[in-house]
Amino acid sequence: MRGKKMIYGFSISLILINLASIMERADENLLPAVYKEVSAAFDAGPTDLGYLTFIMNFLKSIASPLAGVLALQYDRPTILAVGTVFWALSTGAVGVSQYFQQVAFWRGVNGVGLAIVIPSLQSFIADSYREGTRGAGFGLLSLIGSIGGIGGSIVATVMAGRDYWGFPGWRFAFIVVAFASLLIGLLVYFYTVDPRKTSPGNFGDDDTHERSRLVGNSVFPPLSIWKDSWITARSVMKVRTFQIIVLQGIVGSLPWTAVVFFTMWFELIVSITKARRG
Repeated sequence: MRGKKMIYGFSISLILINLASIMERADENLLPAVYKEVSAAFDAGPTDLGYLTFIMNFLKSIASPLAGVLALQYDRPTILAVGTVFWALSTGAVGVSQYFQQVAFWRGVNGVGLAIVIPSLQSFIADSYREGTRGAGFGLLSLIGSIGGIGGSIVATVMAGRDYWGFPGWRFAFIVVAFASLLIGLLVYFYTVDPRKTSPGNFGDDDTHERSRLVGNSVFPPLSIWKDSWITARSVMKVRTFQIIVLQGIVGSLPWTAVVFFTMWFELIVSITKARRG
């Protein structure tokens, strides 16, 4: 079993998980930060750009339940690494796309990769902290993720206005983020330890028989796992508190779909102002 390793008193696993959170949020904010350049490159209007955001979020929402099922069958660092590589490759593909349809396809693939990663990240954090400090763990994950989102937006916006070795800056930003995400994904795979392997009473190397009894030895999760997950999901959806949380999340997230256009809006204002002064 891969042992639990520390560096300067901090768990390597948690460091890498938080780095993955940084890259996840940076990746999410990458495209909105370069909407103006993408619009010019593909002659796409605001409706087309909104379609890119819609298809990514739609597939992400559809594929998110997969992460919970996969976490029962496979090692979570493996799931995180696969999801990270998934979104890294799709992000790089967006950077080299020559047609708008290609961008739309790869943004959809990107949404699936993010869907695999996000629930696994949260469950990893939940199992990594004790009950009394679990809230602090989620707060730290959110804080670090927000820093990644801000950093991704700033870097992409700054790079978008320049060319690098004859390569448009916005495309170069996608490729840089893709390589960084790929690196983090590989580090997560090789150096991150699932908390279930180090916590008493959880699945570890010494009770693989019990795990095999529950999930089987097939490559794909057995049908019973899917049925049990569906029953569990239905029971959770019946909880009134959960329904209220989902409802406020839907209403509260609507304004943020417009916020993603702010960077493009400000850039256009600056361009129009300079043109008038010139």
